[in-house]
Amino acid sequence: MDDLYREVILEHYKNPVHKGELDAHNHDFEDENPLCGDFIHMDLQVDENGIIRNAVFSGHGCAISQASADLLLESIIGKPVDEVQHMSTQDVLDLLGIDDLGPVRLKCALLPLKVVKSALYGIEKDE
Repeated sequence: MDDLYREVILEHYKNPVHKGELDAHNHDFEDENPLCGDFIHMDLQVDENGIIRNAVFSGHGCAISQASADLLLESIIGKPVDEVQHMSTQDVLDLLGIDDLGPVRLKCALLPLKVVKSALYGIEKDE
């Protein structure tokens, strides 16, 4: 991994911009990666035109999962829901600046995308 991208990941891990809770939100979801203990909860505020107006996350985990959550939310605010629902694995890897991750780290990086899509599709979490 290039040092520049490593620095970006560490910066978003140590100083996330989109970490917190939203009182006024109309979509939320949470999930975890049981292999490593990463946990992500997201609150999304979507307007009547289907545009994501605000988004935050909370939770804990490794630098990759937390940085991925922050970078992903940074990239989706202001976008239409249908565009975000079509985001791919490669989109997340591009945000992180990583081309190749092992299978466990890939799950860490993609957990935020899974949570965002689940929130937007209105999937209910099984208890």
